[in-house]
Amino acid sequence: MPAITNHMPTAELQALDAAHHMHPFSTQTQVAEKGARIITSADGCWLTDSEGERILDGMAGLWCVNVGYGRDELAEAAARQMKELPYYNTFFMTSHVPAIALAAKLAEIAPGDLNHVFYAGSGSEANDTNLRMVRTYWAEKGQPERNIILARTNGYHGSSVGSGSLGGMAGIHSQGGLPIPDIHHIPQPDWWSEGGDMTPEDFGLARAQELEKAILHYGPERVGAFIAEPVQGAGGVIVAPDTYWPEIQRIVDKYGILLIADEVICGFGRTGQWFGSQTLNIKPHIMTIAKGLSSGYQPIGASIVCDEVNAVISACEFNHGYTYSGHPVACAVALENIRLLEEEGIVDKVGAETAPYLKEKWESLADHPMVGEAKIVGMMASIALTPDKTTRAAFAADAGTVGYMCRERCFANNLVMRHVGDRMIISPPLVISKEEIDILIDRARTSLDECMAQAKEKGLFPA
Repeated sequence: MPAITNHMPTAELQALDAAHHMHPFSTQTQVAEKGARIITSADGCWLTDSEGERILDGMAGLWCVNVGYGRDELAEAAARQMKELPYYNTFFMTSHVPAIALAAKLAEIAPGDLNHVFYAGSGSEANDTNLRMVRTYWAEKGQPERNIILARTNGYHGSSVGSGSLGGMAGIHSQGGLPIPDIHHIPQPDWWSEGGDMTPEDFGLARAQELEKAILHYGPERVGAFIAEPVQGAGGVIVAPDTYWPEIQRIVDKYGILLIADEVICGFGRTGQWFGSQTLNIKPHIMTIAKGLSSGYQPIGASIVCDEVNAVISACEFNHGYTYSGHPVACAVALENIRLLEEEGIVDKVGAETAPYLKEKWESLADHPMVGEAKIVGMMASIALTPDKTTRAAFAADAGTVGYMCRERCFANNLVMRHVGDRMIISPPLVISKEEIDILIDRARTSLDECMAQAKEKGLFPA
């Protein structure tokens, strides 16, 4: 069978795209006006577009291509499974080998007593599962009033009605009647933007204690769970101060509420260990996984559930599931992906070699006059842009204006680096080499220089 290749000029592809393809998180009129960048192939950490430009992907697709692009092993695993069993459901007392094998493997690598897997097609679906599972758990224990789930402002847990409600992003909540009832949010642990005159340590403790205040406000007898990312990803790679997570753990233990760690981004080596919960010493009852589970090669997500929660859910008929829960091809690809991460020592190499190297190089960007702080955990990092790093001042423009300018300069310099407000973030493939890290840092610094010159020319540095 011939490969699918691009036989059209870029402009024609852009016009077709704008006419028929509705993009996520985009203003369609802007897509039509500017034209999408058309990616035609990829290998390792590099993308190629329809104009033949090679682009260093500093975001691993959407935080997910952990083993890099172009892995024949994953394509071959998918092809084998498609020939043997392309699809069957896991409803009605039925299972199949890939779903069984992957669940067993996930139980092996997950920390603690997280030994049970409920499959979904994405992180959004898995967090919808978590919402229903928590409420079912407490109802089955005779405490149906414990249906409040607490989460964080600026956290991201997906964009469906349930997962978008769990997340705390104002833009998502502004459309579609979100959040749904009995989901409430506490402030995020973002010291750079919200810490004022407090030390990071005092701020981290204070923000963690907002959880206890919320529990007492709504009533400990009404709160069922707290959900959070070990490191906030889509919110801007917000790394909580060191005092934050130990206090969160103390509070959830004290009040006996369930802790959900959303590991969709942090899982499968992103933080230098298999899961962010291990890196930050978090002990969740449920972990949400997706993205790096298959390195994005197949759509798959899951909830990994502890023994205690599983025992309660297993005793009732849990009226929940998806057509593609445990899809055999997705499970086969995920298994092969985990094999590559293990046998090639990718997670170990990130922890011991490349993440420390990236940390050294990334933190060197803090000497740039427009960079206020550089934060990094493993292979996810951010820099805060500011016209005055001593006062952590904002630019003389709407938040995100300069971040967007910087992102555009990165694109022009063939580097994918994303902006969240006036923060720039990266999450490269875990297989990135030291030489490629040097290229990433060089292109990032060039883009910062160009952005700063542009921002000053536009008068965005306040007097």
